[in-house]
Amino acid sequence: MNFRQGKHTQTNNQMIIQVDSIDNKEKAKSLINKKVFWKTSSGKEMIGKITNFHGSKGALRVHFEKGLPGQSVGTRVQIE
Repeated sequence: MNFRQGKHTQTNNQMIIQVDSIDNKEKAKSLINKKVFWKTSSGKEMIGKITNFHGSKGALRVHFEKGLPGQSVGTRVQIE
């Protein structure tokens, strides 16, 4: 969905993602500590970890090792 951000700051290594089949925070809690993979167009893979849910509608916070580029916003990720 987007980077995790506040009123004056944006955290580039943390993303908020939405899973299609999850619509509340009770279902989102089952995915905490799973790994998330995002692939670039050149085939490079960036790995993150689901740390917590975000809000009450099932969004998830993902912490990546390095900051993600702006091209990652709105793309799909793989959860294992």
